Amino acid sequence: MAIVVLLIIVVLLVVLVVFAVATYNGLIKLKNRIEAAWAQIDVQLKRRHDLIPNLVETVKGYAAHERETLDAVITARNQAMSASTPHQAAEGENQITGALSRLFALSEAYPDLKANQNFQQLQEELTATEDKIAYARQFYNDSVMRYNAKIQSFPAVIFANMLGFKPREYFEAEGDSRGPVQVKF
Repeated sequence: MAIVVLLIIVVLLVVLVVFAVATYNGLIKLKNRIEAAWAQIDVQLKRRHDLIPNLVETVKGYAAHERETLDAVITARNQAMSASTPHQAAEGENQITGALSRLFALSEAYPDLKANQNFQQLQEELTATEDKIAYARQFYNDSVMRYNAKIQSFPAVIFANMLGFKPREYFEAEGDSRGPVQVKF
């Protein structure tokens, strides 16, 4: 009888250890997925940030007296580049989107600018980059949602709390009323 009890205890301990290892590995997998997703957002944001000075320089030649709009774009870019959290990055990127919208609106007032090959190419690259950012943000937020759900669900919540897993922030854009940057010709 003592052997049966001992065997049951050993089996329960093995099951508990296997469960703990599987839960821990699952949490690490989700955490790493978030890090990889953030890295993809970062790559696209850096690409966006690199395109902006070229776009501003192209516009400067045609709309030199629109200095305030050009300065707003550069200021928003610099603030976004200095962000250290997803929330700060989202705020900075929202400012860039607004400033770029005003910049693209300038092209309506300057037909020569609208027809400029460099300006058109930069707009196309920026539009493609915006699409990549949206996709990367969606993937990141999905990964955060899965991770946060996992660390808040029983029984993983026990291990998550013991091992210091904390909820992660979403990368949120402004409300849906903002809409995409409109490029009109």
